[in-house]
Formats: sequence, C-alpha cells, structure tokens
Amino acid sequence: MRPADLLRITDQGAADVIEGRHDHLLPAAFPTHERWSTRLSSDDDVDVWLISWVPDKSTELHDHAGSFGALTVLSGSLAEYRWTDGDLRRRTLDAGDQAAFPLGWVHDVMRAPGPATDSTEPTLSVHAYSPPLTAMSYYEVTEHGALRRTRTELTDLPEGGSK
Repeated sequence: MRPADLLRITDQGAADVIEGRHDHLLPAAFPTHERWSTRLSSDDDVDVWLISWVPDKSTELHDHAGSFGALTVLSGSLAEYRWTDGDLRRRTLDAGDQAAFPLGWVHDVMRAPGPATDSTEPTLSVHAYSPPLTAMSYYEVTEHGALRRTRTELTDLPEGGSK
C-alpha cells in the first residue's frame, strides 16, 4: 500500500476509535506509566494499531524494516525526532495531525511535553503498517554524527509497544 492509502486508513481508524467502535478492545483505564497498544485490525496487507504514549517513554531511534507506515494523532501531542541529512530534526504532531513513513525512515517518537499533554491521560495515536511489521531495526548517533544500527528485532508489535 502507498503512504496516502495508509493515511486514509489511520484517519478512518481514528474516527472509529472516537466513535466507540473499538471500545471492546480498550482497557477500562489507560495505563499512565507504561505505553500500551492494541491491534485494531489486520490482514495480509496492513496492520492497524491504537498506541498510547506516556511521559518519558520513547521508542528509541528505529525504522520499520520493509514496512511503510502512517499515523494519525487522536489526542495530545507527539514529538518525532527524524534522522535526515546527518542530523536529528524534531517536529510536533498535535491531535488531528498525520504523518507517513516511507521505507528507510529512521525516527524516535515520544509524547510531546506542553499544554496539550499536561494531563495524566496518555496521548493516543492510530498507526498503520504495510506490509504488517515483521522486524524493526534500532539505531544510535555516534560521537562522529553518523547513524549506527545497534540491533534488529523480529516483531509484530509497533514501536516497541506491548499488548
């Protein structure tokens, strides 16, 4: 699937969560100290996830191996640090914002500090991956400003999340 298709899917997934169509998959109360995720739908082409984001928990710099990705922020704000042109660049994604991730996109995502995220409620976002995730590679920036892969993990969970 193309990134534009994934953006439409995450937008629809966000609308479905807001309208309560996935309430049966949600915890009675979202954990406020640990990240949490649940798979909203899955087929051979795409996985769709709802992910919670809490303070001080980042994903680490990572890519999605052979999968394209996209997200829609439902509530709060996310900070994304993306590796590009030999530097980490930050952007903030607020409720309603979307982002797509082509192959080779290396980033770290976390709950953004600020007025939109001052409550104890987690930030929520819907993510889609195509094909469904099978692996993620993790990276560090060396003292010489280069990107170094530190490990690759086989996984079907998004962004280091837990079910």
